[in-house]
Amino acid sequence: MRPYQLAPIPTILHSISNHLGWTIILILPRQSGKDELLVWLKVFLLRLFSHLPVGIVEFNPTYKPQTINALDRFETALKQHILTRKRWRKRGDFMRALGLAKCSFLSGEPTANVVGSTASLALFINEAQDIAPADFDRKQDPMTASTNATKVIAGTVWTSRTLLAREMRAALQAEEQDGNRRVFIYDANDVRKIVPWYGAHVDEKIRKLGRQHPLVKTQYFNEEIDAQAGMFHAGRRALMLGDQPAHETPIPGHIYAMTIDVGGQDEAMLELDGMSNPGRDYTTLNIVDVDLSTLQTLQAPTYRVVKRFSWQGESHPIIYGKILSLVDAWTPMFIAIDSTGVGEGLWGMLARTYPTKIIPFKFTGQSKSELGYGYIAIIETGRFRDCEFTPEIDLQYANCESEILIGPAHTMRWGVPNNTRNPATGELVHDDHIIADALIAVLDRLQWYANSPTQIAEAQDPLKNMDRNF
Repeated sequence: MRPYQLAPIPTILHSISNHLGWTIILILPRQSGKDELLVWLKVFLLRLFSHLPVGIVEFNPTYKPQTINALDRFETALKQHILTRKRWRKRGDFMRALGLAKCSFLSGEPTANVVGSTASLALFINEAQDIAPADFDRKQDPMTASTNATKVIAGTVWTSRTLLAREMRAALQAEEQDGNRRVFIYDANDVRKIVPWYGAHVDEKIRKLGRQHPLVKTQYFNEEIDAQAGMFHAGRRALMLGDQPAHETPIPGHIYAMTIDVGGQDEAMLELDGMSNPGRDYTTLNIVDVDLSTLQTLQAPTYRVVKRFSWQGESHPIIYGKILSLVDAWTPMFIAIDSTGVGEGLWGMLARTYPTKIIPFKFTGQSKSELGYGYIAIIETGRFRDCEFTPEIDLQYANCESEILIGPAHTMRWGVPNNTRNPATGELVHDDHIIADALIAVLDRLQWYANSPTQIAEAQDPLKNMDRNF
């Protein structure tokens, strides 16, 4: 075990042995050994208290795969250790026993039935940032009441509204009152001092996503993000500013792609809880210059929006004809298009005409979340440039909000909220340009590679050095 894994164990044992009922907080960055620590700690406790009829309960956010994986890791550890391999036994599907002591693994899903379990020795809450605080208060915390059992709350940082964040604040207050450490937090920089390979892994994540990406900030550096906040703050919008003039016509030798957000309000049909703009009837098309020169340094292209087109209130057959003309002029390599709802019609027409170019994207709550995270990664790594930025587009970005939901999916709802209006004109502010820009994240999933000139390797003449005196 590494030093940061061993550090909290004396505190946990002290609280358990004296029935202090402390809440111990363990916050470790992703893939740094948190689950390993919890597994061996439970094995040790089960062996230490095997002569007593006590119970350990661990909750994970989901039954499948998290609870099943936790149980499998625990069984593997029991089989490996010389003091437990022949003594442990199964008691039901989710309970393992050693002597009189037992350890249960339960799901933290809201619909899970966990009535009747008792954490008389200790209660473990793993990935606590993904468990609803109300479920913990109602179902899980009462399991410790009869013996004032110790609670171990473990996970990685997410937003300030999570169970992990709430319990960490309470534990810090308790520390101030009695001087006993209860919160053990380590970030990626702490881990890299002991495991250099981990540091290399984190550096690669930063290169791909950017240091300010929500997943990097939370999962590796323990920095909370706002559950509800502006998605494109001033600093992020500054990274998007164009670094060259817009293109009125295509430049020979450049690689172009198109992104199309189809009017008809795809997101409103999904009822994404306020993060949509009912009534938007614009179809927006971007011409994107795909710069492959950054493949060597960033292993990914840079994308520049060099021309924008927008149509309001026009029928899809008319828009289809205009897109055909633009495709003929700009010869895009790929076309990423919103194919949700009414977008299916325009997508279908274009797919029949350009079957090898079209990449459809259907909006769902989860797919839009993934699109948003991907788009942020492109911006944060300096790979998105808007070369036709306008005050109208800036207004859309300034009013775009995001909301992070509690749960293992880390779903992000985002968009310009309903009925947002321009303070100067009173007109509705939409997000059609943002959606068209975000579809660049669909292009970023492709395997881009730079062409190189053909080279011919001269083969050796097999007869040149052959002894011909035969």
